[in-house]
Amino acid sequence: MQIDVLRQSFSGRLYTSATDMEPFLTDWRKKWKGDALAVVQPDTTEDVAAIVRLCHQQGVPVVPQGGNTGLSGGATPDNSKSAILLSLARLKRIRSIDIENNSLVAEAGVILEEIHQAASKVNRLFPLKLASQGSCTIGGNLATNAGGIQVLRYGNTRELCLGVEVVTPEGEIWNGLCELRKNNTGYSLRDLYIGSEGTLGIITAAAIKLFPIPTTTLLGILSVPTPEAALHLLHLSQGNFGAELTAFEIMSDFSVSLVEKNIPDRRLPLTERGDWYVFLEISSLYNEEQVRAAFEQLLERGMEAELIRDGLICQNMSQFTKMWAIREDIAEAQVIEGKSIKHDISVPLSKIAACIDAVTQQVEQRYPALRQVVYGHIGDGNLHYNFCPAASEYAADFMQLEAEINRQVHDIVDQCAGSISAEHGLGVLRRDEAARYKSATEIKLMSAIKKALDPHSMMNPGKVLR
Repeated sequence: MQIDVLRQSFSGRLYTSATDMEPFLTDWRKKWKGDALAVVQPDTTEDVAAIVRLCHQQGVPVVPQGGNTGLSGGATPDNSKSAILLSLARLKRIRSIDIENNSLVAEAGVILEEIHQAASKVNRLFPLKLASQGSCTIGGNLATNAGGIQVLRYGNTRELCLGVEVVTPEGEIWNGLCELRKNNTGYSLRDLYIGSEGTLGIITAAAIKLFPIPTTTLLGILSVPTPEAALHLLHLSQGNFGAELTAFEIMSDFSVSLVEKNIPDRRLPLTERGDWYVFLEISSLYNEEQVRAAFEQLLERGMEAELIRDGLICQNMSQFTKMWAIREDIAEAQVIEGKSIKHDISVPLSKIAACIDAVTQQVEQRYPALRQVVYGHIGDGNLHYNFCPAASEYAADFMQLEAEINRQVHDIVDQCAGSISAEHGLGVLRRDEAARYKSATEIKLMSAIKKALDPHSMMNPGKVLR
């Protein structure tokens, strides 16, 4: 491709030097590093379409990228230097907010935290909450169908999206920015693109749902003896609070200790430490006095049933924010600690305790020098099940165990009728492993969709499917 022709095809930025392209060609985890013909940052959807049309005509692959915060290598090109990396970072407009319809239309490059702020200004809530919300973008959230801590109440990004605008592999623009809750007029094209990781087309804008801001939000920090006890407490909480139960997170004591060790000013304020902790969030339209009284009654019932060993309810927003930071900083604490082998798994709630027990026993028997970092969204069955070496002298050989450990963990997950990717996407990290656990029919159907929409495999090639 002639760079001069590319430069003239759109408005925005174009980078060709190695120095300028470097930040876009390495993923957040520093696990993958690729190369590209050029990095482009178009200004508008029409510019995206013009670039894709030119690439389609000349047979040049396109790798879309949002905030580059992904964990599966889905937004990094390969090393062939044959592709254009298309960054959506300059598509930054919030096009509209409809308060009466409780909806907002944002371009793909809008940072998630900016959507939170825009919704808050009109007394509304956008409930997608992620540790990376200060840098991830709504386009990337949709491309990976991101989850986060409030899936229990509000659902994944897919459930929060009403419609999308997409540039197809041929460079056409599909305006699917429908803001209806009900629209049963054929195939759900929106759902094809959400979670497809840019392999079928490029999401350039989205219509998303807004919600009333809760009057009261309370967070409980609880010590529990086992994951099974945490599940019993989850069911008890759902019986007491129903849809007002917003988040239900679990963390092993070792996960919390990594944060306390590596992140300044982080300390769990419980008198009695335990093997496991639950962060339980209630958000309600009732006044705080009523909600706090009901919350305290729940804790009393949990202690009587020996589901809770110790606990507290945050007294103010400052303590609320500091406590949630402990959960959100686990990933960063692992990076500071050193290398780790990560898993993003989900299993039915009825099997989650058995899954944790099976993985724990197998790993402890085969790899006694490994430490297990287990935490996640137990309310919706999603766990981050990670491992790190116990001693620095063991770290040199640690990553050589990755494929072997992946197989053992994922085989157990599959036996529990679970998934090896709950919210991070397949990218290149889980692409080949996913093929092991999918039926031939499922692979055939996915391949048929890819071939129909992107017959020449120009959109993010090598991701999700080979």
